[in-house]
Amino acid sequence: MARRSKQVAVIGSGFGGLATAVRLQARGYEVTLLEARDRLGGRAYVYRQDGFTFDGGPTVITAPFLIEEIFEAAGRRMQDYVRLVPVDPFYRIEFHNGRHFEYNGNEAETERRIGEFAPQDLEGYRAMIRKAREIFQKGFVELADRPFLHFSDMLRIAPDLAKLQSYRTVSGFVGQYIKDPLLRRVFSFHPLLVGGNPFQTTSIYALIHTLEREWGVHYAMGGTGAIVNALARVFEELGGRVRLSTPVKRVMLTGRRVIGVEPAFGEQIPVDAVVSNADVANTYRKLIPRESRRKFTDTKLDGMRYSMSLFVYYFGTSRRYENIRHHTIVLSERYQELLDDIFQKKQLSDDFSLYLHRPTATDASMAPEGHDCFYALIPVPNQLSGIDWSKQAGPFRDRIVRMLEEKHLPELSKHLATERVFTPLDFETTLDSYRGSGFSFEPVFSQSAWFRPHNASEDVEHLYFAGAGTHPGAGVPGVLSSAKIAERLICERLPV
Repeated sequence: MARRSKQVAVIGSGFGGLATAVRLQARGYEVTLLEARDRLGGRAYVYRQDGFTFDGGPTVITAPFLIEEIFEAAGRRMQDYVRLVPVDPFYRIEFHNGRHFEYNGNEAETERRIGEFAPQDLEGYRAMIRKAREIFQKGFVELADRPFLHFSDMLRIAPDLAKLQSYRTVSGFVGQYIKDPLLRRVFSFHPLLVGGNPFQTTSIYALIHTLEREWGVHYAMGGTGAIVNALARVFEELGGRVRLSTPVKRVMLTGRRVIGVEPAFGEQIPVDAVVSNADVANTYRKLIPRESRRKFTDTKLDGMRYSMSLFVYYFGTSRRYENIRHHTIVLSERYQELLDDIFQKKQLSDDFSLYLHRPTATDASMAPEGHDCFYALIPVPNQLSGIDWSKQAGPFRDRIVRMLEEKHLPELSKHLATERVFTPLDFETTLDSYRGSGFSFEPVFSQSAWFRPHNASEDVEHLYFAGAGTHPGAGVPGVLSSAKIAERLICERLPV
């Protein structure tokens, strides 16, 4: 009699869920991928309207080898499914006073630009890069795809973390080497890409700049959704099952062990393991009964710190703005004070900073001919703020349009062809993110590595996590690394 294959349910089809599903299916598990929405992607959901294609979330692709590894695990070649192209410059940073700074992976060119912008900081920059490489070697190369399941795992690396001054913040780390206040912003904004405040996030996240330098910043032709489609195609080629519009009602347990999942509609699905790529806090709060949770009680989850949220304004224009780069960071005059408003005071300020994404700078297929496609992503407080976005979304959108029209996109109002908004309320409801956080738990030291919810649940046997809320954290490289960890743990504990 043939031995039954191990059955695994993956809840949520963001990058973490898709990567885990492909990896496990390729290993011989029978995987069912359950997605609450009508299309795959999670944060990388794609919106199409009026001939424009809008990537819902992640648009900065670093460490592309982590994507390539998924295809290789399935016996495929990435280039047969999706094409990644480098973006140059990585970013253009626009300051309030009209100055700007651009950088890419060319070390000599970046140093030349620093020499022109703040020559007194050139030697400090070189010293910072040397130290950041040490942090990168330990924090990413050695630790990103290693689980922290026991406190002893943390103790083993404690001397290294102390040596690397992980007790400092990213801002404090950069400030040791860079003196120009605007250049400090250039090299400290990166934690915002993973939900962290540069003035509170551990300096381990200074590795992001080195990550960019090491492998570049890339774009998937057709948009980030093209990566989602490629991974979905491989998964189904391997025999994986996809169920769309299938929210999960509960994870079924016997005692404290997973035995299945119960969709909100349809029959129960018996499984040997569950991987949740859904929001970690809401996985525990909504899918696991209180009596089965000893560590992640509602009280514990309520007491954790959640990242800021995001207001995303998607818009298409009936003309092209050729002077706008693919990735532009527009910084307010206030920096630390604005971040305090967002993270600490949780109030909506009169000013704001934003990330402006223009994929049509690289890929004209994202908009009708002669048109441009954009999104403006603005960090805002999470839902603990009490802001009523049903009332504030319109006025806030108007402020964004005014600012862009005055400083970056002339006659924007006249040339708007289509638009949509996504608010913290949508993060809380559509994406089922607890407190509307954009990146799950805030990446402070006390919520990193062993202190972050583990990749294998501490409360429920054979419940695993992949995604922003578990180790190593948010961002595409972190999420893809968490999928590698989930795969390894399942293969060790539930071999096929």
